[in-house]
Amino acid sequence: MKSSVKYPVVILLIGLLTLTGFTLNAGNKDRSGEAGASELLINPWARSSGWGNVNTANVTGVEAMFINIAGSAFTRRTEIVFNHTTYLKGADVGMFAFGVNQKVGESGVIGLAVTSMSFGDIPVTTTDLPEGGIGTFSPSLLNISFSYARVFSNSIYGGIQVKLISESIPDMSAQGIALDAGIQYVTGETDNVHFGITLRNWGPTMKFSGDGLSFRTLLSGQQSQFTLEQRAASYQLPSQLNIGAAYDINFAGDYRLTFAGNFSSNAFTKDQVMLGLEFSLKSYLMLRGAYTYEEGITKDPPDRTTWLTGPSGGITVQIPFNKEKGSSFAVDYSFTATDPFEGIHRIGARINF
Repeated sequence: MKSSVKYPVVILLIGLLTLTGFTLNAGNKDRSGEAGASELLINPWARSSGWGNVNTANVTGVEAMFINIAGSAFTRRTEIVFNHTTYLKGADVGMFAFGVNQKVGESGVIGLAVTSMSFGDIPVTTTDLPEGGIGTFSPSLLNISFSYARVFSNSIYGGIQVKLISESIPDMSAQGIALDAGIQYVTGETDNVHFGITLRNWGPTMKFSGDGLSFRTLLSGQQSQFTLEQRAASYQLPSQLNIGAAYDINFAGDYRLTFAGNFSSNAFTKDQVMLGLEFSLKSYLMLRGAYTYEEGITKDPPDRTTWLTGPSGGITVQIPFNKEKGSSFAVDYSFTATDPFEGIHRIGARINF
């Protein structure tokens, strides 16, 4: 593999930093609630969420499509992942995610991910029937991602991703598009030092449209009804910049302990600092945990403006099929603490072959 850095990675880095400048000026915590498509900030994958999305610098494979798309470039051949999330247990909110990465050529990887979010059956209410009793409806959120990542040198990995966003209820819907871009840098005598930067969810505004914004009314002096359509306000996407680092301590017998840290700058919510660690036992068993801090997270509502309370943890059990080819089957589980509700539970299965 060529060790020199090619022009594309330089262009990607310049573009990423340029977009970062625009994003950081887009908003701050005082604008919380003004952005839409907040599901773009919910990690649907069990392995990376187990240590609080802290692994911007060293995430690999399919899950890099949420954390840092550059990590997809580490895919050896083919990786397929399925995940289910019970979001805020007790709230009847669920997420399903499917992702696949495929290596193409000597150094490229293409990826596809589909994430859907459901909210169960919600009663239909009107001003005349505020208690419902006239049926139910179910909102639907769907995101489809297409990505390309590449190995630019022995140390530099980069990628870009396009996300198609769809939000709908029976009589209204909104569609949008967002871009992610990221870079990872690996160094150290045993490639045990990792750095990463990624910009997520950068794109144009979205706006709802449909029959739900129209109504029939009588105009002054007229006897027949007319259909009028209300104007819907547009909303911005929840852009986010992540900067992270990680350090591996490799022990004899194929044991590994990884420390990781990450800073998230959110355009519309409070900034966050994450710290986490992962212990790997010969890649058969992996244990991980993390703590996410933001201003006010240790206080009670209303001073705490998030239902997340900070801690998260996870476990992976992995069975290798062929170590030389990297083939394996794994089951991942993670838990994120919340208050109220009974936490966020994610479980998934992955195949590498």
